[in-house]
Amino acid sequence: MIALSDIQQAHKKILPYIIKTPQIHSIPLSSNNKNVYLKLESMQITGSFKLRGATNKLLNLNEEQKSKGVVAVSTGNHGKGVAYAAKKLGIRSKIFMSDLVPSHRRMAIEDLGAEVVITGNNSDEADHNARDYASKNNIVLIHPFDDEQIIAGQGTIGLEMLESLPLLDTVIVPTSGGGLIGGIAIALKKQKPDIKVI
Repeated sequence: MIALSDIQQAHKKILPYIIKTPQIHSIPLSSNNKNVYLKLESMQITGSFKLRGATNKLLNLNEEQKSKGVVAVSTGNHGKGVAYAAKKLGIRSKIFMSDLVPSHRRMAIEDLGAEVVITGNNSDEADHNARDYASKNNIVLIHPFDDEQIIAGQGTIGLEMLESLPLLDTVIVPTSGGGLIGGIAIALKKQKPDIKVI
């Protein structure tokens, strides 16, 4: 179970490696009685929030795990986050991607210092091969969302939102795997139980 303190601790750890992204007032989305603000994670160093969770996960590895390197499977943003954070921390990273991933995404990850392994005809096959490789080589697999340290890292967005807008009453978060909304919901609801997270 992830506690607010886990997210607060993650925030302290990752701050030297990330950008505290701006939260801007959106005039087109606001109405006479409601103000809408956008948290611009697209301005994060690697272009998405994924850097937060990846950095937190890597910072929590022990020395033996770091020395072996890490593995991840990605179609883009998670791989970029892992590659960037791993390079900053001096950890080798290997990102598994399927044949379907466009070459510009592969190159972006390689440019960040990771080794890219093209494997499988789809994301499920790439995921299977990454898990198999990690298991056989006793290497940590950095999951994009199903990991408490990843979720705590993503939750740091919620801390920043409430810090800059203490009167915040509703937050709309995109979902996919659920790590982002899970982390943000914990960060917000533990501090302000009446806030709505959609």
